[in-house]
Amino acid sequence: MSRCLVLLCLLSAVICCRLEPTWAGDSNARRPAGDEQLRAWLENMVWHHRFTMQEVTEATGLASEELAVVLKRFEIYAETRPAWDTGLPLLVLPYPGGRHPRVGFLEGAIRPQRETKVSVFSPWNDAHYVVLDIPEAIWWKPGERELLYLAHTHIPTTWEKRGIELKQTEWQVQQHGLLRMERTLPNGIAFRTLVRPRRDGVLMEMALTNGTARKLQGLDVQACVMLKGAPPFSAASDENKFSARPYVACCDREAGRWVITAWEPCQRVWNNSRCPCIHSDPRFPDCDPGKTVRLRGWLSFYQGPDIEGEFKRLDRLSWRTAELVRQN
Repeated sequence: MSRCLVLLCLLSAVICCRLEPTWAGDSNARRPAGDEQLRAWLENMVWHHRFTMQEVTEATGLASEELAVVLKRFEIYAETRPAWDTGLPLLVLPYPGGRHPRVGFLEGAIRPQRETKVSVFSPWNDAHYVVLDIPEAIWWKPGERELLYLAHTHIPTTWEKRGIELKQTEWQVQQHGLLRMERTLPNGIAFRTLVRPRRDGVLMEMALTNGTARKLQGLDVQACVMLKGAPPFSAASDENKFSARPYVACCDREAGRWVITAWEPCQRVWNNSRCPCIHSDPRFPDCDPGKTVRLRGWLSFYQGPDIEGEFKRLDRLSWRTAELVRQN
């Protein structure tokens, strides 16, 4: 075989490898700063998400030898996992990365960012969880409709088109289990997400502040619930989904159990069986300069035969107006 032909074959192999959608964990690894952060993340990954050692390495960047040492020092193993207390509020934790949160359609979510993702653990099985991506995306209309923000690599955003790389940020865990994430974009637009667990569900709020000199319009949000981590709900099917705006739900038909989510004001409900995921996608009101607009959301679990009746019951709750998620 000629040298040119060999080089051509090697080049083709490299290109094919780069085009294949994979979990680029090494480039997304985040080494915890200090023992307090390291311990918290290791407990998150090993005790709750049940990560393999390879997945912990992908998330933290720790070499396997170094990881073995710190796990022994902190005594973080499967057998030291705390007992599960079902009397507490639902367990909600920042999603650590290191494991792709989708089953399929990975080419539509390359290098997923963990700063928008939280895991809500099932009340029936503490090894199962769904991943909320809030926001997965924010669209706007500075002229033509384009992506103001995207929580992974897929469609180019406003900033990617300008060659601007956004800095990484993290969830802040505050009192009573409140999770808070904030980001200010290069043009002065800022958004914030709050997540507060309760025993009966999870309250959520997204807020957007207009730090520009112009009115913001077309602020559509994608709010995704990914089901890979909850195997009874993760079938690649549309048959186990049911929606009645603003609610969308996924069913474990064998056990008669449901995962339900909703956002207001809601523009559409839908699901993608390839991921699989469910969406109740809201729309921010138009926002004048210097003003802040808000969205409110809900996620809960239900067991029973009457999902429409459960939607009506949720309508009577105060999730649309609850002030708990607005406490700082």
